Amino acid sequence: MQKDGFFERFDEIIRTPKRFLLACHVNPDGDAIGSMLAMSFFLKQKGHQVKMACANAFPDFLAWMPGASDILIYEKDGAECDTAIAEAECIIMLDFNSLSRSGILHNEIGKTRCPRVLVDHHRDPELDHVTCYYSETCVSSASEIVAEIILHYGMENLTEPVATSLLVGIMTDTGCFSHSIYHSRTFELSGILMACSMPYPFIHQQIYDSFTENRLRLLGYAINNKMEVLDDYAVAIISLSKKELERFNHQVGDTEGVVNFPLSIEKIKMSVLITERQDQIRLSFRSKGNFSVHELANKHFKGGGHINAAGGSTTGISMKTTIKRLKAILTEYEELRYDE
Repeated sequence: MQKDGFFERFDEIIRTPKRFLLACHVNPDGDAIGSMLAMSFFLKQKGHQVKMACANAFPDFLAWMPGASDILIYEKDGAECDTAIAEAECIIMLDFNSLSRSGILHNEIGKTRCPRVLVDHHRDPELDHVTCYYSETCVSSASEIVAEIILHYGMENLTEPVATSLLVGIMTDTGCFSHSIYHSRTFELSGILMACSMPYPFIHQQIYDSFTENRLRLLGYAINNKMEVLDDYAVAIISLSKKELERFNHQVGDTEGVVNFPLSIEKIKMSVLITERQDQIRLSFRSKGNFSVHELANKHFKGGGHINAAGGSTTGISMKTTIKRLKAILTEYEELRYDE
C-alpha cells in the first residue's frame, strides 16, 4: 500500500472515536518510545482513547519525556496490558516489522481481530493481518514517518509534547544525526519539530548528558579493556559478559551507543557490541559507507535492521563461541579486510 492508500484507510480508522492500543518493539529505544508517545498525543487530540504498551522497560534517560509514565510495561503491568489489548478497537504497531519483535506482547496481539496499522522503517515487513501500513526504509526512523503522518493532518497537531517526542526519536535513531540520514527531509522535519518542541539544549542534555557514574565507568571499561581491533579486518569488537555488566550495576540503556565509538577510528568499517543476557547473546552492528550490516545480521544471526545499523542474537552457545563464530564469518566479506 502506497502513501496515498495509507491515508485513505487511516482516515476511515480515525474518523470515529475508538479505543487504540499502541505497541512498540521489545527492548524499546528512543525511536520506539518517541513515535509511540507522539502518536498517542495525536490520537488523543482527535478524541480517541489510547493505551501504550511495550514488553519490557525502556532506558531511564527517556523517562522525562512527556507521557512516558503512562506507558504500560508488560513485565510489571501484565494484566493491565492484556486488558488494553483485548479491549482495543485498533492496534498501531510502531517501529517494528514483525509481530514477533513485540516480545511477550506478540501472543496477546496475535489473538485480536481488530484492525492493525503498521508504521515502520525496517526492511521486509510482515503484512499478514495488517489493515494498512506506512513502511518506508529510506527514512531515519519511525518517528520521521509519524511526523509525516501528523503533519498530513495539519501543523496545529504539532504540539510541544508531540514535537518533543518525535525529535527525540529522530535524534536517537540517527546517533544525534551522525548516520541513517538518507535525504534532506530529515533535517527539514527536525527543524520544524525543533521550532515546536521543548528547547533543544534541554532535550540534548536529557538524552546525552544524563549518564550515571556507573554507566560512564562501564563505557570507559568497554573501550579500554574490552575493545578488540582485528588486525586483518577493518572491524572492532567489544564484548561484555553478564558478570561484567553486573560489576557496573548495569541498567536498561547503559550500553546504548557504546557500539558507535569504535567507528570513530579511521580504519574501522564495522563495529560490533556483543553482550550476554539471561538466555541469549545479543549482537549490535554498526558500519560506515555501503557495507550492509543488515545483510550480515540477517544471514548469520537471525536479525536485521538497516544498512549501517542492525542487530542479531545467538542462543544456546557461549559468548566465546559467538565471538569465534563471528570472526569465522568475516572471511566471507572481502570488503571488510584491512588494506594499508
